[in-house]
Amino acid sequence: QVQLVESGGGLVQAGGSLRLSCQASTTTGSIVRINQATWYRQAPGSQRELVASITGGGPKDYANDVKGRFTISRENHATTVNLQMNSLKSEDTAVYYCDADVWTSMSGTQNYWGQGTQVTVSS
Repeated sequence: QVQLVESGGGLVQAGGSLRLSCQASTTTGSIVRINQATWYRQAPGSQRELVASITGGGPKDYANDVKGRFTISRENHATTVNLQMNSLKSEDTAVYYCDADVWTSMSGTQNYWGQGTQVTVSS
């Protein structure tokens, strides 16, 4: 059973920074690896939108309004995908979700979504 847990959200002033993490783990002791992942966000009253994505080859895509401010990366032997968010703006306020293709030695590759983490930027 794969668990995909997001963390790092919170309240920050405009211009500040936050680092979101999306960590995959299992309760069975299987080897775990995130093959590719995408961060999405959804603000109240808005549709969910892509923020950034990463594959085995590195960062793949960024939304236009986060380019130069956000950086997506993998670490911890590809069990964690991070989203470093700098120069935050009030319009970045949203619930951020991690969508990941996770490989385990027991079950192969399956897609999972995290539960979401709230980011609130005060102006």
